Amino acid sequence: MKDSIQVLIIEDDFRIAEINRRYVERVEGYMVQEVVKTGEEALAFLKKCTSLPQLILLDIYIPDVKGLNLLWQIRHLYHEIDLIPVTAANETVTIEEALRGGAFDYIVKPVDAERFAQSLERYKQYRKFFSAKETLGQMEIDAFTGAADASYPSNLNSINTTLPKGIDPITLNDIKQLLEADQGKGITAVELSSKIGTSRSTARRYLEYLVSAKEVQTTLKYGTVGRPEREYILRETYEQNE
Repeated sequence: MKDSIQVLIIEDDFRIAEINRRYVERVEGYMVQEVVKTGEEALAFLKKCTSLPQLILLDIYIPDVKGLNLLWQIRHLYHEIDLIPVTAANETVTIEEALRGGAFDYIVKPVDAERFAQSLERYKQYRKFFSAKETLGQMEIDAFTGAADASYPSNLNSINTTLPKGIDPITLNDIKQLLEADQGKGITAVELSSKIGTSRSTARRYLEYLVSAKEVQTTLKYGTVGRPEREYILRETYEQNE
């Protein structure tokens, strides 16, 4: 597809590389451009390709590369390419260095398919957000980085225990911002999926989570044809309009 996000996978284990390729291509809007096994192959591909990938999925334990050297090489030579390490390396010092090197995310093996898809959905949303803007106000920057949430990053240690599996705090915060901006108008899962660049089922999962957390109220939206759609409104604004 013309507008697909092109991905380069760097993984020396062909079985894991194939799993990662399938995970990537399950997510709408993505296409695997190439799969390589070594750092040398990766750099050779980047040097000769006519169109650079937008995203690289990088295993850190590559036979011909020491530590994060390849990440830094790519970052130095191709600073416009984003990287997500997908690796068994879970040492704090390695993760910290990767994030310092500009990694968009960090996924630890064995990879959870839902977590993997979540990361790609966030990356797609990230690209969409920045491609639509020439300048950003402080509030928009804060909403994107998480600084708009007064509890961030003080509750970082408890995020995994307070949110269920499949609910990303950054995406959740973005959805709350959208609902607040709608000023009580409400939104359907189809409308939300279009706004944040996710699948309909993912959008519905987040909205239903907010319903279970008693932050969102649901109503039925009747159209001219077909079954009525479930519409979601922030409980606070819904009650104010009653």
